[in-house]
Amino acid sequence: MIPRYSRPEMVAIWSPETRFRIWFEIEAHACDALAELGVIPKEAAKTIWEKGGAAKFDVEAIDEIERVTKHDVIAFLTHLSEFVGPDARFIHQGMTSSDVLDTCFAVQLSRASDILSADIDALLAALKRRAFEHKNTVTIGRSHGIHAEPTTFGVKLAQAYAEFSRCRERLVHAREDIATCAISGAVGTFANIDPYVEEHVAKKLGLKPEPVSTQVIPRDRHAMFFATLGVIASSIERLATEIRHLQRTEVLEAEEYFSPGQKGSSAMPHKRNPVLTENLTGLARMVRSFALPAMENVALWHERDISHSSVERMIGPDATVTLDFALSRLTSVIDRLLVYPDNMLKNMNKFRGLVHSQRVLLALTQAGVSREDAYRLVQRNAMKVWEQGADFLEELLADKEVTAVLPEADIREKFDLGYHTKHVDTIFKRVFGEA
Repeated sequence: MIPRYSRPEMVAIWSPETRFRIWFEIEAHACDALAELGVIPKEAAKTIWEKGGAAKFDVEAIDEIERVTKHDVIAFLTHLSEFVGPDARFIHQGMTSSDVLDTCFAVQLSRASDILSADIDALLAALKRRAFEHKNTVTIGRSHGIHAEPTTFGVKLAQAYAEFSRCRERLVHAREDIATCAISGAVGTFANIDPYVEEHVAKKLGLKPEPVSTQVIPRDRHAMFFATLGVIASSIERLATEIRHLQRTEVLEAEEYFSPGQKGSSAMPHKRNPVLTENLTGLARMVRSFALPAMENVALWHERDISHSSVERMIGPDATVTLDFALSRLTSVIDRLLVYPDNMLKNMNKFRGLVHSQRVLLALTQAGVSREDAYRLVQRNAMKVWEQGADFLEELLADKEVTAVLPEADIREKFDLGYHTKHVDTIFKRVFGEA
């Protein structure tokens, strides 16, 4: 985790203090269940909660113990026993380290998912507000980076809204998939611990029991989770890239907010660079990169190994912290985005009506001209606009083959911008509902 790209609430989930507190809660809830089953004394379970719950775990002290034991969970249990006293012998009955580590990881990923869901909600609210603001702001749509046909800037933002709505749905499913608890003991057979303990701990932590844990929770769940984060990051990059293109000097249809006192270049005082969306593009690359090692973690040896452990210690915090920061940054960009409708119209008219070529093509075919001939007639006039700077409408009106089929009034009617925006309401209803 790099502080530059981190926010406190998400970082706190991955702090050693939080991790040890979750470990304790897993152990203490397990003790409650064991006490109900009569495996350990109820007074011991009560003492563990009272003394352990009030304990302030010393991260440095635990690290010092681990330097000797070379085992993080044993180091924690040794430190915990200093607070609990003799009843500490009842802690970790029939459990393995993976029971604690995997269940804790599930809790952390679930909490991180809740923050990410809230982040997406904030982004959706910003996109919806700006989409309705620019619902009828006409702009040129582009394919291959080349002028295609008119659309509206609101439709562009509505598309982003729909995409991030899907992202949120995927995240909800990924959270549900990852939120499983394993308290099944060595090789996952429950030989030394009753399945009821797992059910009890799962319920207390807001998880569900893992059907077959084989001592570790199967990593296909984690692979899907981090892949989902990668897809969300890709959606961030798609929108960030659109804004970067629109901010280019020769386009300048939209622009990141440039605050008073902000500097764009150390050498060129005139610069206003799209630094936030460029940053988002880079952060998206990082989040996507964490999906591959998560997938490679699926193939563990037999019932367990720990080849996944070092990977998850990195990608768990880094992926969620980075995506949290990126979603927040993108929301801010959308909230404060500067939009230039006049430049949009100016750019659309740069090639003097070429964007209406398809309407003329269709009109010719509907008037009886073959599609091949209609295409030839429209394209030869369009090329004069590209190559000579001519006016498309004027060229069509001067083309006797065209006017022989289409009256002047019909040709002029094909240059109406309203034709291209007549179904914007329908699109918005599909995306946002009747409201």
